[in-house]
Amino acid sequence: MRDPTEVRTRPRERIVATARDLFHRYGIRCIGVDAIAEAAGTNKMTLYRHFGSKDDLIVACLQEVANDAEAIWNELETSHSGDPLGQLRAWVRCAAECVITDGRACDMVNAAVELTDPGHPARRVIEEFKKTYRDRLTMLCSAAGAKDPELLADTLSLLLEGARVSRQSVGSEGPSARFVQMSETIIAAAMR
Repeated sequence: MRDPTEVRTRPRERIVATARDLFHRYGIRCIGVDAIAEAAGTNKMTLYRHFGSKDDLIVACLQEVANDAEAIWNELETSHSGDPLGQLRAWVRCAAECVITDGRACDMVNAAVELTDPGHPARRVIEEFKKTYRDRLTMLCSAAGAKDPELLADTLSLLLEGARVSRQSVGSEGPSARFVQMSETIIAAAMR
């Protein structure tokens, strides 16, 4: 018998949450719709009723990732209102937390590595997300007083991506452990 206090989620939400988790843990190509449907406590017919294809499900999952990232940006802006340098430093700490706690790296980057066909519908979501992310980080670097905001944003982005890969390849004691220190040094050097 079902626990009456248990909150029921709708099948679509359950499928997306399950697919995101499985894609994150095992990769997009390694997980089929049968495994997703089973893990979500549903069947393939229900999955296909909500998503016309696995590609549509991938797009929905990546859009959810983008929504989660937007919520993080909004929280950083709210918690450091009027203090762009404080917001930039908080971004560094948030990024470091992602590197430390999650050895699988960024879902968008992982998807980009797996989905190499430029015509794949998820590529548009990935490219839009990364462009928006870069623009937002560049604006933040500018507001914080960077001499060359684009260069600082690109440097921090590449440092973050490198830290994620380093964490995957050599573990948490490798160069990724110094992400915050390296980022703070770069930020200090980039200020006017």
